[in-house]
Amino acid sequence: MTVSVLVVDDSGFFRKRLTEILTASGQIRVVGVATNGREGVELAGKLRPDVITMDYEMPVMDGISAVREIMKQHPIPVLMFSSLTYEGARVTLDALEAGAVDFLPKNFEEIARDSSQLQKILIDRILDVAGSRPGAKSAPAPAATPRTPAAAEKRAPAVSPRAERGREIPRPAPAPPAPPAPTRHSSRRGPAKHYSVVAIGTSTGGPVALQRVLTALPANFPAPMVLVQHMPASFTPAFAERLNKLCQIEVRQAADGDMLKPGLALLAPGGKQMMIENRGGQGRVRILPGDDRLNYKPCVDVTFGSLARSFPGKTLGVILTGMGADGKEGCRLMKQSGSDIWSQDEKTSVIYGMPMAVAKAGLTNEVLALEDIGPRLADGVS
Repeated sequence: MTVSVLVVDDSGFFRKRLTEILTASGQIRVVGVATNGREGVELAGKLRPDVITMDYEMPVMDGISAVREIMKQHPIPVLMFSSLTYEGARVTLDALEAGAVDFLPKNFEEIARDSSQLQKILIDRILDVAGSRPGAKSAPAPAATPRTPAAAEKRAPAVSPRAERGREIPRPAPAPPAPPAPTRHSSRRGPAKHYSVVAIGTSTGGPVALQRVLTALPANFPAPMVLVQHMPASFTPAFAERLNKLCQIEVRQAADGDMLKPGLALLAPGGKQMMIENRGGQGRVRILPGDDRLNYKPCVDVTFGSLARSFPGKTLGVILTGMGADGKEGCRLMKQSGSDIWSQDEKTSVIYGMPMAVAKAGLTNEVLALEDIGPRLADGVS
């Protein structure tokens, strides 16, 4: 089955090259091109493509405004193109909140020199996005109030990263399949349970999903949190800063040597791997260089696998929306150690890949709608 695509970009060169690359795949058909956001909105309604690629900075109507209009009139999966800069990250996060499904860096040099790797990434991402659910944000995001100045000043002391040379990132060891655990589809709030760490892993659709979960938590949330979101290195600082402004808990990008503490969520830095060590009952972050053998940097399996070793039976793992199956093996190790696993349900997932992999492996204790996960954490963790 051929995937139909509408290309929205004010650069004639980019429209032409993108059309050539997508058409050459044999799996994708470009059904229209638009030079600004307003044209994009009009053609989206007329052509009803399977996927729209969208630039941000355009005349007449910018990309974010166009995404909002498209989601309001006729939700269609949108793939944003953005620059790998702090400002590009901020704009992309705004576009994702407006309803875009995913993003790719806009690299004119790469696309001009006919990079086969870029072409494969682009085609694969279009095909993946075509199967997404842009209307899967079942409940409106809670009205997030930026932290008060007093709360915003509440920062942990900075810890200087310590480079750890020559240390190899252990891969999760293969383990025999665990017997399927009973999966409970529930939004019921049971008795609160103590966890040493709450870990959340996610990918496509994750920035919005994480925002919805974390804004539901009180400032005195009793457990430390670690977050793994597939995201480039230039994006994670802006994403952590955004979450910190919106949430009552403190959120910041993790640094090597950081200590876990209640009410603090540490986001794995893009392009690297985050592991958690147990030093006399105290969780401590280790940030290691990205390993070329691993597809994801950061990788949910690496972080969750380290938690299975460091805090066996004392961790809650939560898998949110995302492509692929990253997190499944880490969840298996956590479950075998006696820890609990929750996963997002299919209906509210933008892409039901990562949570489906965990649920199908029989590793989930609870399958929850996105709007239930934050309140369930607030009431169910002591």
